[in-house]
Parts: sequence; structure tokens; C-alpha cells
Amino acid sequence: MAGRFDLAGVGPGDPELMTIKTIRAIKACQVLVLPIGSPELKKPELEEREEETFAKECLAYRIACEAEPETKKKLRLYLPMPMIKEKKLLKEIHDAGARKASELLEKGKNLVFLTIGDPTVYSTGIYIYKRLKKMGYQGEIFSGIPSFCAAAARLEISLVENRQELHVFQGSYGIEEKLKLPGTKVLMKTGKKMAQVKAVLKEEGQQAKMVMNCGMDGEKIYKCTEEIPEDAGYFSIVIAKEKEK
Repeated sequence: MAGRFDLAGVGPGDPELMTIKTIRAIKACQVLVLPIGSPELKKPELEEREEETFAKECLAYRIACEAEPETKKKLRLYLPMPMIKEKKLLKEIHDAGARKASELLEKGKNLVFLTIGDPTVYSTGIYIYKRLKKMGYQGEIFSGIPSFCAAAARLEISLVENRQELHVFQGSYGIEEKLKLPGTKVLMKTGKKMAQVKAVLKEEGQQAKMVMNCGMDGEKIYKCTEEIPEDAGYFSIVIAKEKEK
């Protein structure tokens, strides 16, 4: 009998925000699937030793280890997940990852793919999950607290009230038009585009707040646009709204 492939969110960074469901899934599986962005990992690799060759590079794994000690006892399947835009190459990488996962599933192993935040919001794991579903394997998606929800809580603000709209998008694509949308705008993965984001916000007369590394070591909170640094890190969540009149 084939195993199951579950996709589980570990939340934004604070181990205490991991769900009971994700912890139970980790305990019940034989193999953890970890997305690795390092260029040194060229193909899917199953690690049964204790060295944790690439595990330290997976933030979701580190969060899970703090929340559930049994995490370290599991086998680890490393899947290359480089930050590139070439669609053909990405398809080949995702296909290879799904094939390797299916080999373990056919041996009756239960797999859990760990992803930071929530699996339905810009998660690399969804590409593997959808492929395995098409191949006929069973599994579920276990929600995690989205990083932008955690960021709003840290800032002690609401994302939307009454009839306001909420827009969530990556801060690296077409931000000029997106920041003109009504309601609240959540910018994720802004990275090197922060200077451009700040310029557009100023031009549009909007105000923003930001949380960097929400729930992690080195967390920083910026409560106005002027405070936000232009070299913001990858794990930065910007929440922008029109200035109150």
C-alpha cells in the first residue's frame, strides 16, 4: 500500500505558532521533505544519516525542530527549490522532485513536506503536492499561520475592517499598479525592491508598516514608511494603506 504525501505549514517563525495538526503529521511520518535553495543541491537527495547536510538551510525544518523534538529523528528528503524564474527549468526540477517522492510513497513511506507560513500562500511545496495528486497519491494540506497575519498581529493592526479589500502580492512584480489598489496591500518577498516600493508609496500618498523576520531571531518592526530600510531582508512583510484623512 502506497504512503501518503502531506503538505504542512509550520507558521511564520515562532515555534509556538505551529499547529497541533502539523506536529501530529510530523510524528506520524517516516520522511520529511525539505525544500532547499542552495545551488549545491543539484538533484533530490534522501539523507538517512545524522549529519543533516542541507537541513540547516531549511528554515521550516529549524522551526519544526524547536516545536517538536521528534523532527530530528525522521529521514530527510532534500528537494532543490532554487529561486529562479525560468519556467522550463523549474518544471523539470519540480517533476524530478515529485518522481523521487513517488518512489518513497510506493515503498509505503508517509511523507510530510514542511513549508514556512501557510502552504497555500506562495509555497514551493504546492507544485510537488499537485503533481503527486495527479499521479493518484493521497494526502492533505495542513494550514499554517500566514506570515502577513502574524505581522499584522505584531504591529497590533487589523488587515481589513468593514468593507475594506485585502490584496496580497509579491513585492517584486508590477508594484506601481498594485499599490494603487483600494484597501490594504500586503507585499511579500520585497527583497531588493524596497527602495522602489517606498518611492511608489510616497507618490501615492500611502503609509506602510513592516515586520522583518516575524517571529524569528532578529525580528524588527518598523511602524512607518520613513523608518523602513531600503535593504530589507527576504523575510519582510510590508502592510500598506491609504493615509487616514
